[in-house]
Amino acid sequence: MEAWALTVGAGVRASFTAEVPDIMSSPGTLPPPSFSQSAAVFAQIGILSFGGPAAQIALMQRELVDQRGWLDQGDFLRALSFCMFLPGPEAMQLVTYAGWRLHGTLGGVMAGGLFVAPGALVVLGLSVVYAALGQVPLVAALFLGVQASVVVIIADALWRMARRALISAQARLLAGLAFTALFLMQVPFPAVIGCAALAGVVFGRGRVARAVFGAALPRFPWQSLFGWGAMWLVPLAGLWLFEGGILAKIGSFFAGLAVVTFGGAYAVLAFMAQRAVTDLGWLSTAAMMDGLGLAETTPGPLILVTEFVGYMAAHGVGGWTLGLAGAGVALWMTFIPCFLWIFVGAPYLDFISTRPALSAALQAISAAVVGVIANLSLWFALHVIFTTLHSVTFGPLHLIWPEWGSLRPVTVGVMAVAAITLFWRRWPLAYVLGLCAGLSALIAANGSV
Repeated sequence: MEAWALTVGAGVRASFTAEVPDIMSSPGTLPPPSFSQSAAVFAQIGILSFGGPAAQIALMQRELVDQRGWLDQGDFLRALSFCMFLPGPEAMQLVTYAGWRLHGTLGGVMAGGLFVAPGALVVLGLSVVYAALGQVPLVAALFLGVQASVVVIIADALWRMARRALISAQARLLAGLAFTALFLMQVPFPAVIGCAALAGVVFGRGRVARAVFGAALPRFPWQSLFGWGAMWLVPLAGLWLFEGGILAKIGSFFAGLAVVTFGGAYAVLAFMAQRAVTDLGWLSTAAMMDGLGLAETTPGPLILVTEFVGYMAAHGVGGWTLGLAGAGVALWMTFIPCFLWIFVGAPYLDFISTRPALSAALQAISAAVVGVIANLSLWFALHVIFTTLHSVTFGPLHLIWPEWGSLRPVTVGVMAVAAITLFWRRWPLAYVLGLCAGLSALIAANGSV
C-alpha cells in the first residue's frame, strides 16, 4: 500500500490549505468524492448517529465503506484500531480521520464538526428543558424507538465487519478473547488492546502481507501540534485569568479528562460521573443518570454528556445564561483534543502499516476491535431490551444478567419492524429511524411503553 502525502499542513491556518492525501486505489474502492458530497454524507452521519460508539462506528461502516466505498475495509479498521489507542471518544476521532483521509485537514474539521453539531444542539436544548422542567417522558419514548432500530443496525454492521476482518483463525481467536475479557471478565480496555498488539507483534510479524520497507517517515507536523494545542489551551488560560470561577473549573476538569481517559466513551463516563457527582458536587446522582440517558438517546457521540454536565454545573451558579457558557466550555475542552490527536497522528498511519512489526500489531488490534464492538453492541442491546439488569459474579467472571420480567415487548416489536423495513424492504436509514421513533411515541401515548 502506498503512503499518502507526507504531511497534512502547517498549523491551523496553513493546514486548511494542505495537500489532500491521496485515497488508496484498491479493488472495490471508488474515486474520492467532492467536498460537498462528503459534507452531505457526514451531515447525515451526524444526524443519524444514535446509540453510542458501537452504533456510530456501525453507521460509518455502512455509509463510508459498504455503500460508497470511500474507504476500504482495511483502511477503516486500521484507523479504528489507531483511534482505540487515543484518549477520548473513538467514534469522534474515527469520523475526523475519515474526513481528513478524504479531504485533508479541512475535511477532518468538517467531518468532526458535522458529527458533533446536531447532537450538541439537541443535548443543549434538552439540558435547558431538563433544568427547568425535569424529565420529558415523550422525548424518552421517542428515542427509545430509535434505540430499538439502532440495535438492528449495529448487528448488521458488526456482521459485515467481522466477515471482512476475521479472515483467519488467529483473528477470530483474538476477537473472541477480547469479547470474553471485556464482557465476561471486565478486564480494563487498555490492557485488552495492549495484549492484542503484543500478540500481533509476537505471532503475526512473519505473516504480514506485502510490507513496504521503503516508505518515508512523514515529517512531524509541529505547526499543527502548536496550532491546535493553542486552540485548546489558550482559552483555558484566558478563563483562569479573566473569570477564575465555575467556567475555569469546568474547563480544567474537561481538559484533564480529555488527556487521561483511555478506552472510549464508556471509560470516560465512569470516571466523569464519579468526579462530577461525588467529588465536585455539580449535580446529583439522579441528574447524572438522566444526563447519560439524554446522551445515549440523542444523535452524536455519547461523550456529549459532558455538555449536559457543564450546563448543569454552571446553571447551579448563575442560571441558564451561565449554563450556556458552561456547556460551551465543556464542549470545547472535550472535542478540540480529538482534532489535535488526529491531525498530529494520522499522517503516520500509512507509515506504520508498512512496518512489519507495527503492521502486525495493527492487524491484531483490528481483530480485537471486532470483539470490542461486539461487547459494546451486546451491552447496548441488553440495556434497550430490558429495563432491569443485574451484575452476577462467579470467581473471575462478572456477568450482566437481565431480569426477564423487565423485558420490553414493545421494544422487541419495534426491532422487528426495523429489521423488516431495513433488510427486506430496503428503506433508507432515516425513514427506518423515523418510523420506529414514531411507533414508540405512539404506543407511549397509549401508556404501553
